[in-house]
Amino acid sequence: MCGIVGYIGKKDTTKILLDGLKELEYRGYDSAGIAVLKDNKIDVFKALGKLINLEEKVNSSASNDYHLGIGHTRWATHGKPTELNAHPHLGEYSYVVHNGIIENYKELKDELIEKGHKFVSQTDTEVIVHLFENFYNQLNDTTKAFKNTISRLEGAFSILLITKADPTKIFFFKNGSPLIVAKGNEKEEVLFASSDAPLIGLASDVVYLEDGVGGVVSANSIEFFNDNYSWSTLPSSKQFAQKDGYRFFMEKEIYEQSTVVSDCMIGRVKDNEILFDEIDSSILDGINEIKICACGTSYHAGLTSSYLFERLSKIKCNIEVASEFRYKEPLLTKDTLFVVISQSGETADTLEALKMAKNAGLKTLVICNVDNSSMTRTADYTILTRAGIEKGVASTKAFSTQTVVLWMLSLYFAKIKNLISSEVLANEIHTLREVPKTLCISDRIHEKTKRLSKRYLHGHGFFFIGRDVFYPLALEGALKLKEISYLHAEGYPSGEMKHGPIALADPELFTIALMPQNLLYDKIKSNVEELSARDSTICAISPLDFDLADDFIKINSCDHYMLEFFEMLVVLQLLSMEISIRLGNDVDMPRNLAKSVTVE
Repeated sequence: MCGIVGYIGKKDTTKILLDGLKELEYRGYDSAGIAVLKDNKIDVFKALGKLINLEEKVNSSASNDYHLGIGHTRWATHGKPTELNAHPHLGEYSYVVHNGIIENYKELKDELIEKGHKFVSQTDTEVIVHLFENFYNQLNDTTKAFKNTISRLEGAFSILLITKADPTKIFFFKNGSPLIVAKGNEKEEVLFASSDAPLIGLASDVVYLEDGVGGVVSANSIEFFNDNYSWSTLPSSKQFAQKDGYRFFMEKEIYEQSTVVSDCMIGRVKDNEILFDEIDSSILDGINEIKICACGTSYHAGLTSSYLFERLSKIKCNIEVASEFRYKEPLLTKDTLFVVISQSGETADTLEALKMAKNAGLKTLVICNVDNSSMTRTADYTILTRAGIEKGVASTKAFSTQTVVLWMLSLYFAKIKNLISSEVLANEIHTLREVPKTLCISDRIHEKTKRLSKRYLHGHGFFFIGRDVFYPLALEGALKLKEISYLHAEGYPSGEMKHGPIALADPELFTIALMPQNLLYDKIKSNVEELSARDSTICAISPLDFDLADDFIKINSCDHYMLEFFEMLVVLQLLSMEISIRLGNDVDMPRNLAKSVTVE
């Protein structure tokens, strides 16, 4: 996720901006930049990669007496990670930094080009600064020009803008992406950041901006455009700030899923169609099969999507464990689209499988969370999940965004092949739009998992069972529990119970049963009844009451099985986390595990 900082005051502006960006490194980025103003002159510094590269540029040529500036860490969404695409973006006399996505940037860009504006980057952000200058050239009033600018923008965005036309001010606006305004500890000092951490030690009084709130600041005044704001006090711990008040990064990342899935869909789910700027319809030319290769949680996302590709796209889809695929002497034919999935883009087994496919002449696509990673540099096509950095070792939001990307891709392929009716496509898109709301966690659900967790700290193991897409979800639920609680757990297709595993059933075997209303409910109900008859302790997760359950977690009733999928996903993540907490484990850094597996 991108990061924003801003500063007006008498201290070393470049140092404050760079220090602030360092506090936002945990969010993930592929480039960074600052724009600083002095005596009506704006200096800009940008660099690819780590902040040390930007710091070296600044230290070699910047002065230390700038009186205001803005900074940004960028994670590429529109345009590749290059210095030209890095923020801040310029017009003729103004600079802007921006988090989020401008959904109508293409229409605005075309309009501005017709008026003579020249664009130099591939980003959506650049339209903001040109739009502002277009209005200022007409109105000769910076505040009115900024208000007119934000009124034309659609999407989720937070903005800081500086201009030589009004060189003592920073303009700001927040809509859907976090932004904080702070009064500095010194007189005539104002700061901005997209998270608490850069502000701690420099300020105590802050406004956490609500959507639709903007304004303009100078060194001695903060003017809001409306009254929908209130002042509050910063936390004192930087790690607490990075966690946004949550106990663990994993908990924060579970709660972030609603937001990051929205980010994942922005610009891709539009009206009644799915769009991917990263690929085009020719990707399926000559393709008769999809082969997906991944490890761990990414494998479960791929397995989920294999049902969707065959059901919606009507294309054969095989899923492979990357560590096994490499050694099976696989048959690779050029009518296969080879898809790899990885949070980091560096997973060793998956990367080697990708290289094998490339060497065999296959078309390759990576679903990844990190641009400019080894996989994104190797594959023919890349689709980024936009999940933001994931600090908890046990993956959560990476899984939900990977699954959503793959679901969208199955619909995109179905449309290319003319195998989906407009009515079915419209319904699927409507359902996709409901996923962020489904991922919003209610106090009721979280409290229920907390209360139940104390009952599942012993026993000789867990079965997680489900059918169809709920089978890979059962695998993922079992993996989460194993990773952070160190309790033995297995995921199974529920119909496989009677083919051996049911021999383990007794009161000390805990069964977590995924029982969706909209997909094979009677079948899974029958399988759970068989386990209950053998005295297994049953925890059912369903929108429908189930009398045989020893414990029951009721989810909301939905009209599509994929909404039930995401409702249950949150329950499984929370339950695993709460069990781990009760056992006294380090939730974020479970023993023996690493975030990015770069060895075999």
